[in-house]
Amino acid sequence: MAESISITFYHHGNSHTFEFPPDSTISDLAEEIFSSLSIPQTNQKLMITPKLGLLKYPFPDPVLPLSSLLNKKIVLLAPLPSELSSLSEASAASKSRQRSSKPKSAAPARHRDWRKAQEEATYTFGTIIPLPYLPNPEKSRRFLERLRDDAGIKASMRKHKFSVGVLTEMNPAEHTTHEGRTLGLNRNRGEAIELRLRTDAYDGYRDYKTIRKTLCHELAHNVFGEHDRNFWDLTKAIEKEVDENDWRSGGHALTEQEFYNPDDSGIEGEHMDGGGWTGGEFVLGGNKRPTDGSAAQGLGRRELMAQAAEERMKKQRDANRGASADEYSQ
Repeated sequence: MAESISITFYHHGNSHTFEFPPDSTISDLAEEIFSSLSIPQTNQKLMITPKLGLLKYPFPDPVLPLSSLLNKKIVLLAPLPSELSSLSEASAASKSRQRSSKPKSAAPARHRDWRKAQEEATYTFGTIIPLPYLPNPEKSRRFLERLRDDAGIKASMRKHKFSVGVLTEMNPAEHTTHEGRTLGLNRNRGEAIELRLRTDAYDGYRDYKTIRKTLCHELAHNVFGEHDRNFWDLTKAIEKEVDENDWRSGGHALTEQEFYNPDDSGIEGEHMDGGGWTGGEFVLGGNKRPTDGSAAQGLGRRELMAQAAEERMKKQRDANRGASADEYSQ
């Protein structure tokens, strides 16, 4: 019997090799990763190929022998310790500010709702953090700030008294598997929310309304962890509140339901599949359904964008002809 076995895995492009006794398990690997790289087990996800797929701690089989992984590729999907530290520090600083800064009484003014202003300063996202190692982090920051300042999001957060410590983006490469793509994460019921802003190829940003709908879902996780009826009722209520107030944000309204902003660089019409929700995560499956039921498979990005532009122009013409504001069809 061999005296030890070597397990090699990859993390953020770097390879790591650890030595273990022959009878070691995958739980021993997770513990060694924590000891050597300071990445807590709860933040560890192991992508193992071929066949086993994505395994999350505490793992479906905690005693899976490491010897069964010798001929497999292992990728650790986890933030760097510096990233975890910055998120934790930003969250702690946000909570400290919220505790120490009570809303100050203000004299009533004729043209400003001071109570609303105080509530918006309290029920919001404490810190915006783009990922600095991805291209154009300032553009991601502006995207996150746009979500933070979206009138519909602000109105819903104020109504439900939601305070979120950190709003940040996620790296698509670390949240994509053969089973689907994670669109959003809510950690510890509002400590931090991560959103998938970028396209899989990192060549642009996803549709604003799709990301905003994901944010509605993640905000509902501030109250409910499981996807039960209470959770879905709250998600639906938040989405309705956001839709009813979206005319206040960066674009202009075509109807009360349809929001259009000329700066959106994503592809409109991308749907979220109905069966891909797990835990506090929002997962998008591999199949996409076109909004009008037509066969959009095979169309390239340019064709889809042109099709979306035509649809927006059609809706604008309909609105200008006096289409009812509360009649909206896909």
